[in-house]
Order: sequence, then structure tokens, then C-alpha cells
Amino acid sequence: MLNLREVFEIVQNIGFKDLIDIGIVAYVFYKIYMLLKETRAKQLVKGIVVLLVVTQLSEWFQLHVMNWILINTMTVGLIALLIVFQPELRRALEYIGRTKLLSKSMQDLEYHELENIVNEMMESISSLSRQKIGALIVIEKDTGLSEIAESGTILDANISRGLLINIFMPNTPLHDGAIIIRNNKILAAACFLPLSDNPSLSKDLGTRHRAGVGISEKSDAFVVMVSEETGAISVAQHGKLSRFLDTKTLKTRIVNTMKPERTKKSWRFFKLKWRQNHENDESDAK
Repeated sequence: MLNLREVFEIVQNIGFKDLIDIGIVAYVFYKIYMLLKETRAKQLVKGIVVLLVVTQLSEWFQLHVMNWILINTMTVGLIALLIVFQPELRRALEYIGRTKLLSKSMQDLEYHELENIVNEMMESISSLSRQKIGALIVIEKDTGLSEIAESGTILDANISRGLLINIFMPNTPLHDGAIIIRNNKILAAACFLPLSDNPSLSKDLGTRHRAGVGISEKSDAFVVMVSEETGAISVAQHGKLSRFLDTKTLKTRIVNTMKPERTKKSWRFFKLKWRQNHENDESDAK
């Protein structure tokens, strides 16, 4: 065990490079923790830590049989970890591999394109919410969703209010499932999404919301959900679910997700313009 003097000497010898080294390691562990947070892997990590502690204690107290069993178990366990942690490892590698230099995302679109996209999306989502028609819209970002798109029907169609509403109308061929939006196109409809197995999610949530959270856990996609029971609007991103959003808040979230940095000021004007048009439409409807 280190005494106080030895600890003081170690602290004195810490240089600037050591601080950088410690900072990088701390950041890496923080990112790993955020990736594992609220997943089954978090509980598995706790179990591994307990095994490591017990292994060290068995060595200190000279419990040779137990120590031999634990050491060999941990050695074989390294291979098992690759299998058990396969979803989390894939998620981590996808997170590391995301880069704007290798793919075009929604943020690469020009301002006028984003203006039309957001306008059409907001009008359709507002209409679906008022009519209490269920909807599940997945906006692809840096993580590719081609595998998810292939599970549905490929459309490669321009985004329009009429098409979005028609897709989710009950008893239509494509209403069951999610649509995938890539850049300025509806890539596919009636797509199957992986369900979240997050135990902290409310038991009241249905399949649509669990699917929305599930795809947001496995990618950086931004997901919009409309409840068919209440018409409530929810969004999911990075595995986090936000429920009961109004159209103003939803629009802000979509704009902040899609907009390029260079168009922040322009979007302020568009935000005011869209709000005025939306209020006028509601007044006419009344």
C-alpha cells in the first residue's frame, strides 16, 4: 500500500504530458460509460468488476483453488465477452466511424432545401397528430440505415406533405412500419425497426415508441413518433425519449438536428415565418 509520502512524490512528478494523458484516458472512459449507460452491458460490467475484485482478494488471502478457477474463468471469459457485448461493440465502432468527411448528411443540404423539407414534414406531422394517426419517421444522419431500409419498400421519393400523410393513413399498404428519410428523399417505407430492451422505459409505451427508441440506440438517427391513441408527438435520439412535444418544440428539435452551422441566422427568420403561417392555418381551420 502507498503511504502519504509516496503519494505526494507521485503528485510532484506529474507533468503537463501526464495531465494530457490522464485527460485522454478519462475522456475515453467517460465515452465508454455513456455508450453502456442504461443498457444490459452496464450490469455485465458491474459483474466483471465484482469478479476482478474477488480474484484479487483470493490472491491476497491465498485461496489458491478459488484464485485458479477465477483466473481461468476470466481468461476464457475474454472470448465470451466478444459474443455477449457484440451489440455494444458494434454500436461503439459505429460511433467511432461516424465522420462527415465520408458521407453526406442532412447537414450538407443547402438552406432552401432544408426549408422545404422541414416545412413539409411539420405540416404533415401536425396533420397526423390532429387526426390521431400513428406515424414513425426516422431521419438518417451519419450512421447508414440501408439495412433497415431494405426491410421495407424502397421509394426514393421527394418529401411532401401529401405523400407523408398518405403513407401513414390506416389500411394503406405502407402504413405499418417506419419511413426512412435520407437527405432530401423518403428512402423507404414500411420498414421494421429493432425494439429497445431498455428496462427503464415506461410499460405504457407501445411497439411504435419502443421501435423508435431502439433505432436511436443503434444509430445517431433522429426519430419522430405520433401516437395513434392520443395524437401526442414524441422524439427519440441517442436512446433518449422525449414525449408530449408541441409543434413549436418539435420544429426546433428538427431544425437543430438538420441545419448547417452556417445557416443559424437564416433559420431564425424561417422559424418566425413558419410559426406565423402555422398560426394562420389554425385560425382558418377554426
